[in-house]
Amino acid sequence: MIYLLYIALAYLLITSFVMLWNKTTFSPLRSLKNYVLPTDTPKVSICIPARNEEGNIERCVRSALNQQYPNLEVLVLDDDSTDETPRILYDLKEEYPYELILLSGKPKPDDWLGKPWACQQLGEAASGNVIIFIDADVWLEPDTVTRTIRTMGGDVLDFLTIWPQQKLGSFWEKTIVPLVYYALTTLLPFAYVKKPPKWIPSVLRQKTGPMFAAACGQFMAFKRSAYDKIGGHQSVKDEIVEDVALAKKIKGNSLIMDMYNGISSVHCRMYNSQQELFEGFRKNFFAGFSYNIPLFVGMGLLHIIVFILPYVGLISGLLSDNTLMTVLSASAILIVMLQRLILAKWFKWKPIYSLTHLLGVIWFQRLGVTSLQDFLGDGNTTWKGRDISQKKK
Repeated sequence: MIYLLYIALAYLLITSFVMLWNKTTFSPLRSLKNYVLPTDTPKVSICIPARNEEGNIERCVRSALNQQYPNLEVLVLDDDSTDETPRILYDLKEEYPYELILLSGKPKPDDWLGKPWACQQLGEAASGNVIIFIDADVWLEPDTVTRTIRTMGGDVLDFLTIWPQQKLGSFWEKTIVPLVYYALTTLLPFAYVKKPPKWIPSVLRQKTGPMFAAACGQFMAFKRSAYDKIGGHQSVKDEIVEDVALAKKIKGNSLIMDMYNGISSVHCRMYNSQQELFEGFRKNFFAGFSYNIPLFVGMGLLHIIVFILPYVGLISGLLSDNTLMTVLSASAILIVMLQRLILAKWFKWKPIYSLTHLLGVIWFQRLGVTSLQDFLGDGNTTWKGRDISQKKK
């Protein structure tokens, strides 16, 4: 067990370095201080796919329509909703007859997944020079579009994605959702998202670029030319994790992208209950590992060693009076707590829920077992009334 605890400590020290590095590079959108919009502002299309979003859609659409940006259109596609979403959208259309464009989703082809198909239709209908895709559970600050345009121009980007401030309500939201950002901020060096590492030979940088691609589908902004160059959402029509797949297309086509912290510009509440959390993550958890079983199982085992074993070691060390085991285990637990406290302050979450990290890890272990069973078995995962078949490679 001692050697496994050394592995856990090494992992935590490396990820702590990555987190602290990311803390210095993961910036918000550029501010508007001393910024004057040019007279020839590019037209922006905000595109919102909506399927059974009666609890979210009005706030989302209103925040898009109320942007302080002069050259804007808002398109919403009702993707065959069976709840009150269509009625809410028609009411908004009456209130904003010229600013809001409503689309009715066409029947989904068999070889497409639902969200890419809805977004493809929105992308084809959009007339903007910049296309912004947001989810229906997102809402924007009034200056978000203007700051996005300034950032894309100032940082010379073809594609920009924002990680929203996640609003957390229930106990399980506060326990589970921060672990997504914990993984993101401790495993991916954000500086490499825009520029490839210098230690990779120049002849390999374009090929290895997609390895450092990441995106959040809750807010993605494309230059029209970049969106067309990668083939739009048609190029990821069967991808469950379509946002990351799009980012890889951007990097693979030598286009420039970057990620930003949305703490002051974009907000989201993904799920409202433990059941929604489980089913929501269940649909794309294994897909996020590209259906690589050895990688998936290996990461699961690594998380057991890093996050669960230290608690076993601490109890065992105290009971057996093993000082080295006690110190190593306590050190690993302390580092995780410090990482979580940094994360909580960073994204304005309640620090007390840093103490639920172990519970969250166990929750994800259960999710991982279920996701693997879904993949290996014959059952289909469903989301919002549609079957989502796991691709078997």
